[in-house]
Amino acid sequence: MIAAEKPAHTDHLTLTLPNGHAIELKVGDITHEHTDAIVNAANSRMSPGAGVCGAIFAIAGDEFHRECRETFERHGEIDPGRARPTSAGGLKSKHVIHAVGPVWHGGDKGEALTLASAYRHALEIADSELKSTVISTPSLATGIYGYPVQNAAPVALREVADRLLHTSNLDTVRFVLFDDATFRVFEAAARGLAHERSYAIA
Repeated sequence: MIAAEKPAHTDHLTLTLPNGHAIELKVGDITHEHTDAIVNAANSRMSPGAGVCGAIFAIAGDEFHRECRETFERHGEIDPGRARPTSAGGLKSKHVIHAVGPVWHGGDKGEALTLASAYRHALEIADSELKSTVISTPSLATGIYGYPVQNAAPVALREVADRLLHTSNLDTVRFVLFDDATFRVFEAAARGLAHERSYAIA
């Protein structure tokens, strides 16, 4: 079910929650974002990886690499479903929040709970620790971790909406999605959530 007539074609969408906070969807490159923080689809060791993680490390520079390595050495691995902040190095944002999603094992190993927890902890860090107002996030765990986008999108959007209803500083979460196909899946899930909860959509 959808909340409104679907436009012929768009590469952005905004859900506005009852408290005025917003979830934005767009197609783009998250390394170009100027938001207060970007979420990295991280691995547990905070080391360079593939996809979004690799792109972030490639641009962020040597100081960022060093900070991630030293943070890992001090605090150990990030458990799946958890997150940890660092500075953003040479990126345009102020901070990077390294969030570790679940590896997909078919959907009956608690993957949805772990994915929701990763988003929840990232938003808690952004709101309470970093005092961010706007952050950007990719679709977590849907790359090399194998989580199907059609399964991940409703979990991600519902968890982010639930958190944004109660944040003090954070008022906007922007999903920066890698390609049009991923955007279309998130768009459909967002329209379904908007219809279910009577959120404004534009």
